[in-house]
Amino acid sequence: MKNFSKVAILTMIAPMAISLTSCDDAFDPAVENHKDMEQLVDMPTWAAGLLGHAYISNPLGQSAIGWTWSEVATDDAVTNNVSNNYLRMATGAWRSDNNAMDRWQYLRASWQYINQCIEVSENVQWAADPIASELYRMRFQGDAYGMRALYMYHLLQAHAGWTEDGQLLGIPILKESETVNSEFNLPRNTFKECLEQLNADVQMAVDLLPEDYGDITTEADVPSKYVAKGANAEIYSRVFGDHAKNRMSARVAKAVRAQAALMAASPAYSEGSGVTWEQAANLMAGVLKDGLGSNPIANIDPTGNVWYTDPSGLASMKAGYNRPEFLWRSNKDESADMEKDQFPPTLFGSGRVNPSQNLVDAFPMANGYPITDAANSGYDAQNPYANRDPRLDLYIIHNNSTFKGSTIVTAVDGTDNNAMNKFDGQSTRTGYYLKKFLVENVNANPTSTTNGVHVKPWIRYTEIFLSYAEAANEAFGPTGAGSNGFSAYDVIKAIRARAGVGKDNGDAYLESIKNDKDKMRELIRNERRLELCFEGFRFWDLRRWKVDLSKLNETVKGMKIENNKYEVVDVETRHYQDYMYYGPVPYSEILKFSELKQNKGW
Repeated sequence: MKNFSKVAILTMIAPMAISLTSCDDAFDPAVENHKDMEQLVDMPTWAAGLLGHAYISNPLGQSAIGWTWSEVATDDAVTNNVSNNYLRMATGAWRSDNNAMDRWQYLRASWQYINQCIEVSENVQWAADPIASELYRMRFQGDAYGMRALYMYHLLQAHAGWTEDGQLLGIPILKESETVNSEFNLPRNTFKECLEQLNADVQMAVDLLPEDYGDITTEADVPSKYVAKGANAEIYSRVFGDHAKNRMSARVAKAVRAQAALMAASPAYSEGSGVTWEQAANLMAGVLKDGLGSNPIANIDPTGNVWYTDPSGLASMKAGYNRPEFLWRSNKDESADMEKDQFPPTLFGSGRVNPSQNLVDAFPMANGYPITDAANSGYDAQNPYANRDPRLDLYIIHNNSTFKGSTIVTAVDGTDNNAMNKFDGQSTRTGYYLKKFLVENVNANPTSTTNGVHVKPWIRYTEIFLSYAEAANEAFGPTGAGSNGFSAYDVIKAIRARAGVGKDNGDAYLESIKNDKDKMRELIRNERRLELCFEGFRFWDLRRWKVDLSKLNETVKGMKIENNKYEVVDVETRHYQDYMYYGPVPYSEILKFSELKQNKGW
């Protein structure tokens, strides 16, 4: 079956190239500004524009600088914006025709441009010098293969699932660009086949791209695969130098492969993927060793969990350069938009994301013990923020927190709009405001706004460390290392030490569970929850872990404080069904294409 409504994008190539007409041309037909594939062979700038669409559609950066706040659809937060699509989804409105997590339409449309780039780049004369032209071909093709792998990962995350007939399916794999004569009614490939395609694309990216971009000055620094093409340092820097930093690289592609392997090894997918925890652990370890050396634990960034608290450092960071914590990142964004959304009301914010009591309770005491350990933690329910994990004050504003030189009172008997439920649409619903990522020197006052510099790490090493810990614990046990030289225990010890947890008692809690695989699993998942909070992981983690449905539907709690008395209260209920561990294929696609099978339950 042909569906010609889907080919509108096929000729919309490089729209940035705009032609202008004079007044004399006003009554003449305009020259068609669409280019076919044959024309692009002689137009390298336009051909490169194909790849630009892949970056415009980068699933890691689809909002202002990539923050999606999907946590408000989990047990970690709610929002005070009643029209928020994640709120609606979490409270019963998630359907195959109303999917806030949909990536099918957006990414598959842009997939076309990636395939076109791979095809046309083979014949484009990228430069007059034949050696430089060949290196440009390698760069653009490798970039496209890496981005296609990234797309596949995020499409599988959002749309892979088990069908009624017991198959774990992914998406229809398209390795060639579509034309008006293409067959569009294609079945979904299996999850395993999609993963194999992802791995093949990553390998192509690794074969074609450098580990990292950057200028070089000596011939000895030219990688051997480019020396074999006749490249010298000058040509290499021309193609792969500083100006190309922050593009898809071999290192980034390998990280995407490792992320996909972790998902595939997880309980929700392992039965149909064929990927083991050991394979996932080894891939994660490879990313860490490639980026941080043979002993990556020793090179964990001491400021890796607080990079956003250094606005001057971010502002002075050269284009494309990374902090030690960042493997891949967004461009710098200078604005006050995030602060206008997230600051408490008295600081001219709308307090949109309200962390939950559930998340607050997940932060241990400073001595490392969970607050539920009555014998060892020292937790006081009527003084709940005392002696807690330092990350609590780093990431969350609670009652009587000091922020921007002001004391924020969230108690319901507070006298300003920061008080819990004081003012609809701006005040917190849980008794908490978000602090993580916010730049305190921003002034959100609309009459005298001062902007701040923000950077979102698309992939950071803390994520890779925690992913390794998760897979290594399952594969080798808490203190086993396989052939990698470091264990899950080593990782968690380093991350908690960096946070200041267990600093004064040698992290006695960690030591007490280090030989218990099940308890270590709980701790690793909790550390992942804390370290990566509000970075878009929680929604997907809960599903790939196949947690009990009661956990998906855990009532979101808040802290009601009145007359200096603390009471945990219900704030928002969740209404997920047992089939919602996997997202749907869009209903509109199921209607159009008879070969597509829907995931079970949708």
